[in-house]
Amino acid sequence: MTSLASPLPDVHADTRNLLPVKLAITLGLTALADWLFYDERIGISMTLFAIALFAGSWLGNLVGLNWRRTATAALVLFVGLVPAVEELNGLTFLFIVAALAYGISILTNPDFSRLTDGLRTVRDLFLIGPFRLVADVIRLFSLNDLTAGFAKWFVPVAFGLIFLLLFASANPLIEKWIRELNPADHINLARTLFWAFMLSMVWPFIHVRWRRRKERAAAAVEPVTEHAEPRTDALDLFGADAILRSLILFNLLFAVQTVLDAAYLWGDARLPPEFTYASYAHRGAYPLIVTALLAAGFVLAAMRPGGPAGKSPVIRPLVYLWVAQNVMMVASCIQRLHLYVETYLLTTMRVAAFVWMLLVAVGLVLIVTRIILEQSNGWLIRMNLISLAATLYVCALVNLPAIIADYNVTHSKEASGKGVNLDTNYLYELGPQALPALNRAATLPGLEARLTCNRNRLLSVQAADMASWRSWGFRSWRLQRWLDSHPDKPSSAG
Repeated sequence: MTSLASPLPDVHADTRNLLPVKLAITLGLTALADWLFYDERIGISMTLFAIALFAGSWLGNLVGLNWRRTATAALVLFVGLVPAVEELNGLTFLFIVAALAYGISILTNPDFSRLTDGLRTVRDLFLIGPFRLVADVIRLFSLNDLTAGFAKWFVPVAFGLIFLLLFASANPLIEKWIRELNPADHINLARTLFWAFMLSMVWPFIHVRWRRRKERAAAAVEPVTEHAEPRTDALDLFGADAILRSLILFNLLFAVQTVLDAAYLWGDARLPPEFTYASYAHRGAYPLIVTALLAAGFVLAAMRPGGPAGKSPVIRPLVYLWVAQNVMMVASCIQRLHLYVETYLLTTMRVAAFVWMLLVAVGLVLIVTRIILEQSNGWLIRMNLISLAATLYVCALVNLPAIIADYNVTHSKEASGKGVNLDTNYLYELGPQALPALNRAATLPGLEARLTCNRNRLLSVQAADMASWRSWGFRSWRLQRWLDSHPDKPSSAG
């Protein structure tokens, strides 16, 4: 790839004059994304958008292009898009991402000369780039008088809107209130959020910014003096003022959700007639977990070691209050899932959701512990990994298939008179460990004939497992002892 290191003009030259063009290209590509993707099934449309995005980047950075690099970048893009034309799936989508990253880097980065430079491009374009749009526009327009005020309010307003949208998707009452604030119903919140997301994703491809290799090297060896003044940046979106405003707003928003959960999930308040507790619970659990994860990310960014908010006597209590509300929200998510399981029974994925929610709650508590003990992020990562490893170790020792099968038989409509009918096919999918529960289910009215075939097949699987010492397992051995003591007749023993 060294042949690509030919001189390339600076892509930042005359950027002020190109700003209207770049903004127009960004808006056009976002409109195209809306037409291709919003509320539509995605296939070849992803390939078409990748080609349009590449062309838009080429048009927006003509000042820094040469034809040799353009041809090479186009070839890279073509090779990366071929698998997606065959079929769009997770793997081929990764090829699209890689092809765009390498193609745009070859196209516009003067320092691109090694394949490893493409990895840095993936980070710059897809992870860091989406957060640049508003700050770039402010810098390009030289709105210095508004910069400081914007930096103080951007994070509170942006995150506040995201949390509000998540709460609306999780809580029908909040959604109803938002709709009442918009009686004309001419603002589609989901579509507005889609446009904001796509604008932020497209912008870094149109207004490329590369940090030169010599600048990175100089920054790496720059001496740090003992009494150096802390660097200030008018666009520091996580300054003390922005964090304080954010925490006040977030605590108020979360308090509304906390009070509603306390009333409807933990109390005796009645839901509106158009909602059942099961649908209310299932709708809310997962968006609220996403909310808690975003909240955890914000706390980590705001309370970074050595940051401006770390020593504030006002900010720290607000952080503790907000994390406490997040823990309460995770507990409400667990209660929501519990209400759903009571109606629709248990599955492996629902058990995994319970475990995941508990890990999120532990992670939030560990974040507060890190702040109180003034530990590093490395300590936080280690403690979360220990928690994860311990949880997985316990899960490995627990006979989940037997527990799920026993719960479903006990709480099925046939056994309890409420809920849903027992899914006998799912019991079979759980494997031989479901045999005790199958035996018990066969005593329930109307189930014996439906279970005989599945039970016989599972007995054959169990016999094959026990036929050779190579497939021996302590859990299978315990099951075999139970089967030997309950030969062919159903039993109420679990």
